[in-house]
Amino acid sequence: VATVYDLTLANYGVDRGLGGPNIPTSYDDDVPYTPAWAEKHCGVPRTDIITVAREFADNADKTHGKSMVILGAALNHWYHNDMIYRGIMNLLMMCGCIGQSGGGWAHYVGQEKLRPQTGWTPLAFALDWHRPPRQMNSTSYFYAHTSQWRHEKLAASEILSPTASKDLGDYRLIDFNVRAERMGWLPSAPQLDANPLEITKAADAAGIDPIKYAVDQIKSGALKFACEDPDNPKNFPRNMFVWRSNLLGSSGKGHEYFLKYLLGTQNAVLGPDLGELGEAKPKEVVWHDKGAEGKLDLLVTLDFRMSTTCLYSDIVLPSSTWYEKDDLNTSDMHPFIHPLSEAVQPLWESKSDWDIYKTIAKKFSEIAAVHLGTQKDLVLTPLMHDTPSELGQSMAVRDWKKGEVDAIPGKTMPTMTVVTRDYGDTYKKFTALGPLMTKIGNGGKGIAWNTEDEVKQLAELNYTVTEEGVAKGLPNINSAIDACEVILMLAPETNGQVAVKAWE
Repeated sequence: VATVYDLTLANYGVDRGLGGPNIPTSYDDDVPYTPAWAEKHCGVPRTDIITVAREFADNADKTHGKSMVILGAALNHWYHNDMIYRGIMNLLMMCGCIGQSGGGWAHYVGQEKLRPQTGWTPLAFALDWHRPPRQMNSTSYFYAHTSQWRHEKLAASEILSPTASKDLGDYRLIDFNVRAERMGWLPSAPQLDANPLEITKAADAAGIDPIKYAVDQIKSGALKFACEDPDNPKNFPRNMFVWRSNLLGSSGKGHEYFLKYLLGTQNAVLGPDLGELGEAKPKEVVWHDKGAEGKLDLLVTLDFRMSTTCLYSDIVLPSSTWYEKDDLNTSDMHPFIHPLSEAVQPLWESKSDWDIYKTIAKKFSEIAAVHLGTQKDLVLTPLMHDTPSELGQSMAVRDWKKGEVDAIPGKTMPTMTVVTRDYGDTYKKFTALGPLMTKIGNGGKGIAWNTEDEVKQLAELNYTVTEEGVAKGLPNINSAIDACEVILMLAPETNGQVAVKAWE
């Protein structure tokens, strides 16, 4: 029997009594995973590696696990961060430090200590009405659409592990991102180079299942992933709503590239791109000699400060500040939920965040009922962690586009789902807790549970919708307080009954 521990130690060069040519006899053997081997690759003297490891383990042994790693989030922003983090976790587990007072991992900044995520996600992503949601990771999104990849001189060969295959050494970083998106490892936005509403219409007109139609079109090359040609106007993001984030002033990495390529405004990008430098270009992305500028048509920002992002926005939605609205905060550093109450009414034309988006939803519904009506939307979802999909491919990386494996949604490429949307009912759905919380339930991280009791309690607390229509009889979410109640009721972090159900 091979345990997980056995498999783990197979990557540590530890003799498990089985022998073999790659098993070292001492720390000085030049065999994978020994201090001598590590010294050769990372430059840290083997004696220092041995000293730190031995002192950490000896202290843990003598104090029953009171050895601690104190770390900020710096490693989490560097290459191979996953490997480094796993190394730290393994160190703590092997030394018996997890769960010990004075031991374990004190991770400061950037990692939320308490977040009612499974209460927030149904509300934020309308999981109570439609599943799956269409989401995107911001790093890939902004790297592609601000065209920073056009100036990225770092080649994959410069950061490849010394023991890795050199086959992909001439790839650019954007190439790996594109491969990951089309194989379903990462989300993509826009997803395909055609409107997903039009794809389902074309499939219906041809009398073919929309998913089969899309896969066939992708395999033939008639339909492509948008990430493969981000400078093509039909793949521009076009519209962006920024909610209480100073994207252009602080959180966005590569400020000048945002200004030049995403906004098309005055900027200080002075360096030439790869084409002008005559350097190797990406292999998976269509190269345009002139990078597209001004991709966004509309930038809308909701904030209570006149931030840099507000100054560049087409529309600024003035939000009320703290003490002028009911709100709910969770923090990186504090193990408690922080409710905020409206002490005075919002000043001038400002409104609470909830009321602003509620107002937009109402007007959108009026217009959409006429111009959009009911549509079928083809949604692509990456192979999510904590689901069977992450086991879709084993032992090797096979790319369907290169003919190494068939294109199978949910296995070798993103999952595809047809979601029916009645755009005219957006406001009614925005202001009520939808039926899926009872029909399907809630969950997160691969765990699911029934939420019928919580929905009933919310109906008693928030009352129910009396107006005729799709939301009649469902719990109200009219106010910001109603929305906070939904989060607090559904999240295991803030509702003990839910925590027990999630545990069981």
